Amino acid sequence: MPIAIRFAANGGPEVLRAEEFTPNPPAAHEVQLRQTAIGVNFIDVYDRSGLYPVQLPSGLGREAAGVVSALGRSVRGFRKGEHVAYVSSSPGAYASVRNVPADRLVKIPRGVSDEQAAAMMLKGLTAQFLLRRAYRVQRGDPILVHAAAGGVGLILCQWARALGAKVIGVVGTEAKAVIARRHGCRHVLISGRDDLVAGVKSLTRGAGVAAVYDAVGKDTFTQSLDCVRRLGIMISYGNASGPPPAIAPAELARRGSLFLTRPSLFNYIVTRDELTAGARELFAAVRGGKVRVVIGQRYPLQQAGDAHRELEGRRTTGSTVLVP
Repeated sequence: MPIAIRFAANGGPEVLRAEEFTPNPPAAHEVQLRQTAIGVNFIDVYDRSGLYPVQLPSGLGREAAGVVSALGRSVRGFRKGEHVAYVSSSPGAYASVRNVPADRLVKIPRGVSDEQAAAMMLKGLTAQFLLRRAYRVQRGDPILVHAAAGGVGLILCQWARALGAKVIGVVGTEAKAVIARRHGCRHVLISGRDDLVAGVKSLTRGAGVAAVYDAVGKDTFTQSLDCVRRLGIMISYGNASGPPPAIAPAELARRGSLFLTRPSLFNYIVTRDELTAGARELFAAVRGGKVRVVIGQRYPLQQAGDAHRELEGRRTTGSTVLVP
């Protein structure tokens, strides 16, 4: 019988439960998937902990890949047996079977595995909008990427290098620094050992970077602002250490008339055309060798709690997938 990971109260990984269920037939606009791989992301931790409120009891997970097993009566353009992937604004991907609106699905092209697709729908599309839309990176731009050895970080750094950016990565350990250097970072700073602001200023001849990509939040927010060059942009897109502090607009002027944004992927893929355009560019980058999707950890679906413990403990590299 299919299983899903659900939780009835907010808390740590221990609140997650594997539950058997009988899936409903797909609605008219839905496709039913036998899921083959599921991506694990920090947004799942935020949902589970209550940082991002969800209605309880709830499922978990925002991205997955699988095989089409049934079609709603109004669905066109898909057929049984096709391999597809999705990213969803509503949790529920931690399941062996799931019904998904057809307009949120993309077909997985040849040369991309289900595990790769599941590991890059949220993370890869996040890197795509960060580099191509939130701030369109130009050749020669110095940029700073926090969590450079993480799931989004490795994709973002590789892609930025392919675009001609000079990537400075920030990681937590020397072992992660080795990985970051192999995947697009020209320079790597280690948090807790290196002075972030001084290091960036030294590497950019005192100017600072064109853009900071900060998924860490509270612990790095102010330092990140101090690394941005005049008229540059600070992109705060995650809260791994907690929500960033409040900031007065005058602080942006004082630091050089900076721009500050807190984007969400789901505002960049509202329409079907936005979703397919982003996925097309992402898949092309992977198939063309510009980006290699690094899957650092695999867990059985029932061990989702262990995957969360490792992710929160910052003991992971690259992407983590659950396998039903």
